[in-house]
Amino acid sequence: MRLIEYTSVIRAAIPSILNHSAIMFSAGRAHLTRQKGTSWILKSVPSSAKRSIVHQATASTPATSPFAPRHFLSIADLSSAELLSLVHTATAAKQAIRAGRDAGSFTNTLSGKTVAMIFSKRSTRTRVSTESALSFMGAHPLFLGKEDIQMGVNETIADTAKVISSMTAGMVVRGDAHETITELASTSSVPIINGLTDSFHPLQAIASMLTLSEVHPLESFKSLKIAWVGDANNVIYDLALACAKMGISISIATPASRPYPEDMLELARSHGKEHATKIETTHQPEEAVKNSDIIVTDTWISMGQEAEKARKLKEFAGFQVTTDLAQRGGAKADWKFMHCLPRKQEEVSDEVFYSPRALVFEEAENRLYAAVGK
Repeated sequence: MRLIEYTSVIRAAIPSILNHSAIMFSAGRAHLTRQKGTSWILKSVPSSAKRSIVHQATASTPATSPFAPRHFLSIADLSSAELLSLVHTATAAKQAIRAGRDAGSFTNTLSGKTVAMIFSKRSTRTRVSTESALSFMGAHPLFLGKEDIQMGVNETIADTAKVISSMTAGMVVRGDAHETITELASTSSVPIINGLTDSFHPLQAIASMLTLSEVHPLESFKSLKIAWVGDANNVIYDLALACAKMGISISIATPASRPYPEDMLELARSHGKEHATKIETTHQPEEAVKNSDIIVTDTWISMGQEAEKARKLKEFAGFQVTTDLAQRGGAKADWKFMHCLPRKQEEVSDEVFYSPRALVFEEAENRLYAAVGK
């Protein structure tokens, strides 16, 4: 599923369209109304109401015109089948690229196209994987840092989206507030893919599922348990959604001072109903890692939060992933470790990070194949 094909391919998937890109017909019949930010209910509409046809909003994506492309701003935007398809596609891309053979449908898919990369933060994995993937597919990656364009300074975000989308085939946006990318999406005439916001990190979640599939077959996913030991942040929000859609049980341990948001928990659980996915939260790392197959963490101090380091280190006392923690909590004997990087030692010990248990560098490489697969 490449960027330029995203809209037409996904719209061809009728079940997904009915479930996700809902169409509202306000012509005296009925329409779908959002309830509590995560679900939809059917309500009647007066006959006198003006007819309108729109793509309904989701928890991560704004309502748009029926002529607008479909955007990918969170794992919440995908059906379970679509997520599985992206993992399969990433796997095929990896096999072809590593073997040095023609990747067929991947190669030069975007030949002659320009894709804007709007980055407001410095980046290693997202930038390298996205530029490499776009180059592999024949596109010209146009990098636009925050000092390169007028967005939000001398020009509104909405106007910026209209201008950039009129000259490019798509955008990959790595930003701060999720509201920025939803505003871009609301007026963009080309697909937008979320490279990271403060609420979601979908490409990382796809790379994590690909990495997991390389040590546990996809058909075994429903028997697996992931333990998250760390902060409540954008990485776990999309990882929990991915687990929900793939049937992977997940236990999330965060400090009591940093509880997992109720709206994000409700969102994940609503997407896990298809597979009856077990999603639980705790403030005890040992409780989370009990019987876990994979232990995952992430940075406790994100870019721009350096001033909070001393306070956060106190909050996260006892949350470092170590062999001792895994043993105390009762993780499975063959447990593995994942981290989206960059890593700091207070988050995970060297003993774990540089051990055969760690899948961190495979996971980093898999960001490329997740980007090609998208």
